[in-house]
Amino acid sequence: MGSFEVIEHEKDPKGEHREYRIIAINFIDPEFVKIAAETDVDKGTLLDVEDNKVFLNRKQIGRVLEKKDGKGIRVSTSFDIKYTGGYSLDGKTVYLDEHFPQIMKIDGKEVDARESIGLHHELPEKWLSDEAYEYPYAHEVATGIEKKYVESLGVKWKDYCDEVDRNLRNVYSRKLEKSPPSLDLAPYLYCRDQEALKEIRRSSTK
Repeated sequence: MGSFEVIEHEKDPKGEHREYRIIAINFIDPEFVKIAAETDVDKGTLLDVEDNKVFLNRKQIGRVLEKKDGKGIRVSTSFDIKYTGGYSLDGKTVYLDEHFPQIMKIDGKEVDARESIGLHHELPEKWLSDEAYEYPYAHEVATGIEKKYVESLGVKWKDYCDEVDRNLRNVYSRKLEKSPPSLDLAPYLYCRDQEALKEIRRSSTK
């Protein structure tokens, strides 16, 4: 495992053991953990996870209840995806629109959009959505994860966003021809984007 940044923290809703429930994410790999802790911690706190033990400043404060990572997650580039990226209902597949370049050259470096958008944005967004966080918040956190990953490659966030936006214009100008039947529609439902929903349903492959 490794170092995880706290995204959310709250008292155990059942209140049985006076524990805190913490959600934390390793921004680089990425990995997700849900933690039961004896003490509360603030958002942004870095926790170390080794096996199923959780440490703060080398002192064990809790245990891992659940963990998820990108291993075994399929990144599909075979479909038209409204908003460019998305994920399946079961969270086992993330999607990147087939017309979006898989490799972007920025600042003299190559950035794999399947990693930056697929595994470091869409996947964490799905993890948080499955924890019942509303789409805008999940999207905001996922954007932060994407940013940290991109910057870890030595690429400036603004330069990355400029290149992404340039390619997004090409994707957005197209009508959907084939959408995956297993696409999670939660983001479109939340945004009440009826036109997008009609287009997705019309173009959904069987």
